[in-house]
Amino acid sequence: MAVIHHNTTIKPTKLELLTSWLPTRPWYSGGAGGPALGKAGGFRLDDPQGAVGVEFIVVNDTSGAAPATYLVPLTYRGAPLDGAEHALVGTMEHGVLGRRWIYDGCHDPVLLAELPALVGGRVQAQDQNISDALDPDVVRSCAGPAPEGFTTATDEPEATVLSAPTHGATLRVLRVLRPAVDGEPVPPAGALGHVAGAWDLPDGTRARGVFAVLYP
Repeated sequence: MAVIHHNTTIKPTKLELLTSWLPTRPWYSGGAGGPALGKAGGFRLDDPQGAVGVEFIVVNDTSGAAPATYLVPLTYRGAPLDGAEHALVGTMEHGVLGRRWIYDGCHDPVLLAELPALVGGRVQAQDQNISDALDPDVVRSCAGPAPEGFTTATDEPEATVLSAPTHGATLRVLRVLRPAVDGEPVPPAGALGHVAGAWDLPDGTRARGVFAVLYP
């Protein structure tokens, strides 16, 4: 299980890194002066090897004409990931772990393996802030075994689509989150599986919505 270090320093902070990075993304809809971000929720996944941190961060941005909520999967590494320069969000100095390289997790092989495992029920979502604790707000479903072998990530205006050369299934990671209309989020028609969770809206109310959708 990942160990969460609370009593330490992080420079720059995650929100500071995302403030610079998000405006470069096709799904960014905030103000021209940059986003005004607030942490809204998220969860973690464990790396089976214990070397890479995997976190799905939800942030609210109130800089645009209307508030927007983004899902940002990140991976934290103790050394650069070869061939992933295009996915580097930035580096930070961690008071306990030292220098960390932060990547857009949709381009990291660890997350590409663990997210389908979450959809398929082979792993469980971990609490974002508590070590060795599950996150009960994250739910998943899958009609059969979830495909593996995702290696390619393609950014779209509101999502990143993960695909594999060995099968036709795709895993759509939603970057722009929208609250479910009637309580519990429901995956779209034709979906093979999904992951959903909860977050705080800028007005302080709690929302639930779909985070990722698996299509056959």
